[in-house]
Amino acid sequence: MLRARLRAAIAVLAVACLFVAGPLEAVADEEVDVALVIAVDISFSMDPEEQALQREGFIEAFRSPIVHDAIRKGTIGKIAVVYAEWAANFEQRVIVPWTVIDNPESAFAFAGRLAAQPTRRGPRTSVSGAIDFGVRLLRESGVEAPRRVIDISGDGANNQGRPVTEARDEAVAQGLTINGLPIMLKRATSYWDVTDLDVYYRDCVIGGPGAFTVPVRDRDQFVNAIKTKILMEIAGLMLPAPLVQHAQYQGGRACMAGEMQRDRWGN
Repeated sequence: MLRARLRAAIAVLAVACLFVAGPLEAVADEEVDVALVIAVDISFSMDPEEQALQREGFIEAFRSPIVHDAIRKGTIGKIAVVYAEWAANFEQRVIVPWTVIDNPESAFAFAGRLAAQPTRRGPRTSVSGAIDFGVRLLRESGVEAPRRVIDISGDGANNQGRPVTEARDEAVAQGLTINGLPIMLKRATSYWDVTDLDVYYRDCVIGGPGAFTVPVRDRDQFVNAIKTKILMEIAGLMLPAPLVQHAQYQGGRACMAGEMQRDRWGN
């Protein structure tokens, strides 16, 4: 009698496992139109006002009805976003974790979580570290996306960690896109500053399908520039090629500008 009951219990358990296992095996990563890593510079060269403007720009972008409409018009109608901050190659932190945004309510919730976090600052500028961190975040996102984008904003050249072109090229080889928001609100006056930061970002930082930069040269443009950039990344738009191409930076030693300054000044 006991054996019969045991056999019956095992049979019931086996049937239950089939029902449980079926849906679990069928569950795949959530599909979104784009997986977007927002990686923002918090190095000491960013003054508190610049940091506040940068944060406000991203908050306002995700509160914008135009951005909400762009998300809705995507093939799937969803995006996944993570917001991280970086400085040195040991200084990277997720501020708002991966979030799927599929309506205005979830977009406002993401903006609200970002607004609730305090700003902070850190030493050095490792653009290569920020790219590598973005690659890891995309690998761990838990979503399936036809477009995977790392959005790098910063006000200086790479001066710590491995060469930025190595990090960029490895990311691009994986099918990722790196876009840039070079922040050029100050004149190049200190030994850490790089002249033509927008050209440095174009030739040394960005890469991949449809990669582009949106330079910020005026404080009044800061918020709108960020909103424009986020909108383009969500909608998969590209900037037209400029009529005038700069010739100063063509890779090579120019892409080591930050490292050369560091070595020159012994810092």
